[in-house]
Amino acid sequence: MRVLIQLMRPHQWLKNGFVFVGLFFGHAWGELATVQAVVLAALAFCLLSSAIYIVNDYLDREADRLHPHKCLRPLAAGTVSPRPALLLALICAMLGLLLAWLASPVVLMIVSGYAVLNLLYSWHLKQVVILDVFIIAAGFMLRILAGTLGVGIPPSSWLLLTGLMVTLFLGFAKRRAELVAVEPGGEGTRKVLQNYSLPMLDLMIGVCATGVVIAYSLYTMSPQTIAIHQTENLIYTVPLVLYGLFRYLHLNFSANAGEDPSRDLLRDPHLLITVLLWGGLTLWLLA
Repeated sequence: MRVLIQLMRPHQWLKNGFVFVGLFFGHAWGELATVQAVVLAALAFCLLSSAIYIVNDYLDREADRLHPHKCLRPLAAGTVSPRPALLLALICAMLGLLLAWLASPVVLMIVSGYAVLNLLYSWHLKQVVILDVFIIAAGFMLRILAGTLGVGIPPSSWLLLTGLMVTLFLGFAKRRAELVAVEPGGEGTRKVLQNYSLPMLDLMIGVCATGVVIAYSLYTMSPQTIAIHQTENLIYTVPLVLYGLFRYLHLNFSANAGEDPSRDLLRDPHLLITVLLWGGLTLWLLA
């Protein structure tokens, strides 16, 4: 059971916190039906993402055995055989689709699109340079849309842009960490890494980090944002966003972190406290 739970990567469920963005910024936390629908959507993404991880680990098990960290994954290490792993993936996928349907037909459509997109990613698209990171970002954007459009909350354009820049930033930082992990020992376990270089990734990370700061700052100062939230003080959360970005860059460049953002968040107290402070301050200002 422990190995099967490990195969599902429950620590990665932190990423599904993006589903709650609409509930958070849409002032909908007092609407019980909406809260229930968002929770169901988040649980659906948890189960669907676990199913995708299992399929991806199955397809990559041979390559993962050559990786210094991924070799410890259950399928790569041989601690679980393919048949029960794929059966678990099927169960997770079916339960995830059921929960998405209970949330709303729109959530079911979005979650199904997420599943198809990620299966295509696992099959081939993860080998296409740059597009691979945009597909990772698209998965996060679908989470945001499930928690907004999927439950009847109109999404903010500035917030969607900020989410896109954040997820692209994390995606390119992940590729950089993977590239560093295999240098100078060869071409790596991902063929797509052959098409990346550290200077190229450093430039892309810088562009995306700048985009995050600009988009989020403009969101906090937007007249529409001020009218909706009835406060001009969201601008005071920008320093926390800056510190969080700089801390993550420090980890990525100095501590070779970034391959697993969810694990990095849980392991680094500076990053975790910054995210909690940002969330607490933002909620206090909105409420």
